[in-house]
This record gives sequence, structure tokens and C-alpha cells, in this order.
Amino acid sequence: MSKLNYKKGFTLIELLVVVAIIGILSSVVLASLNSARSKGADAAIKANLSGIRAQAELIRDSDGDYDAVCGANGVTQNSIVAAAITAANQASGGTAVCGKPASGQADNWAVSSILKAGTYWCVDSSGNSKGHASAMGTAVVVCPAS
Repeated sequence: MSKLNYKKGFTLIELLVVVAIIGILSSVVLASLNSARSKGADAAIKANLSGIRAQAELIRDSDGDYDAVCGANGVTQNSIVAAAITAANQASGGTAVCGKPASGQADNWAVSSILKAGTYWCVDSSGNSKGHASAMGTAVVVCPAS
């Protein structure tokens, strides 16, 4: 009987198959991470906008109205509300809109920001907190219908 000469190690084909499998698995994981990152950013935007509601109620308790929530042209006059809007803008990459009615009608407000998913999220003084399809104007004081 003759001894067969076996070399220990992997063939080139085996190594290529393993590298291909690892590449496919890593692309699946990266795609999942991008989706999770987007959902996390959307959750941060929603949380920031919800925080505005609590601050707006504090403003109403101290001033008797919502005047300081949103100022002229939707620019906020309150530093805490402004910080929440800035955080929403940074998370979404868009511009949040703070809407209030014409002067003398300062009993309502609404804030809307674009989400990473491409839709918009709105909170308002009547307790609405919902998504909607298009951008909101600065004179809008109730969240638009979906």
C-alpha cells in the first residue's frame, strides 16, 4: 500500500465561497442597521415634538395664552421650545414649522416636522399627535388630516 499525500488547508474555491457568504450576510446586516437608524431618528423627532406640548402648557399657565410658543412667521419665542424644534430639525435634516393663528387668536398652536420616512409628524394644542402627508404652513394651528 502506498501512502496518499494529503495537504492540510483550504482550496481557493472554498475560501471564495466563505468570503461570498460573509459578504452577503454583512450586506443584510448593514441594510437592517440603516432601517433601525432611520426609525430611531423618527422616534427622536416625535419625542422632541411631544416635549413642546408640555412646554406650551407651562407657557399658557404663566402667560394665559400660547403667544410665546410660536412667534411671527413661525419662529418660536421660547428657548425650550426653540431647542426642541432645533433638535427635531437636526434629526430630520428638514425644517420644523411652528404655526400660530393671526394676532388676537393665540389660543392654538401646531408644530410639524418631516420624518426620515418622508412623511410629516405634527403635534398641536388640542392634543393631536399624528402623521400627515404634506408640509404645514405657519398659519396652521391644528394638525392636518392624514
